Amino acid sequence: MSGVSSADTPAAAASLPSLRARTFTIIDVAATALFGIEGAAAAVHAGLDVLGVLVVGFVVALAGGMLRDVLLGDLPPAALRTPSRIITAIAAAAAAFLVVGVVDAIPGGVLITLDALGLALFAMTGAEKASSRGANLWVVTILGGITATGGGVLRDVLLLRTPVVLTESVYGTAALAGALATGIVMSFTRRPRTAMLVGFVVAFSLRMLAVTFGWQLPRAL
Repeated sequence: MSGVSSADTPAAAASLPSLRARTFTIIDVAATALFGIEGAAAAVHAGLDVLGVLVVGFVVALAGGMLRDVLLGDLPPAALRTPSRIITAIAAAAAAFLVVGVVDAIPGGVLITLDALGLALFAMTGAEKASSRGANLWVVTILGGITATGGGVLRDVLLLRTPVVLTESVYGTAALAGALATGIVMSFTRRPRTAMLVGFVVAFSLRMLAVTFGWQLPRAL
């Protein structure tokens, strides 16, 4: 009778990284879909044609994650290694174009919630990916924030608007707080799913509370 448990076998050990990778991919693709919908809906409301809507939705969905991967040296970026994220971004943008065309307008509260969900998901995945590659807490927090806000910045530039991250101060702050929470929990527990859950709750809750109560960081007088 062998004294080696199944958890100590090479197959069990190998399954842990693959489970972690699958969890990360599922969450990252979900965030891609949410940002694709939100970006495309914003483009529809700005009066862009179908190509413009697809381009904006595509950029919002993928830019933050691609920038994260470039800064981490993970090349080519995950979005370009498999078609899943590209297909998701285009499909989400197309769906938003069709739905907005049918119902005429998506309520502002729905768009804000979708944006907050995507922000929180990308903040925690960006932070988790940086942490898994040995980055320190400062880098983990910054890359989580960049992943969450990079697409939105390009959206606003394409739509000729001042980026939301520069005008609604708790937007970027919520992303950074979620990324920081993810990094802290990862450093103490080494449990990626727990860390990402905590980071998501922090980022999403802070963003929605800020919208509900009109919170802003101090501004110059």
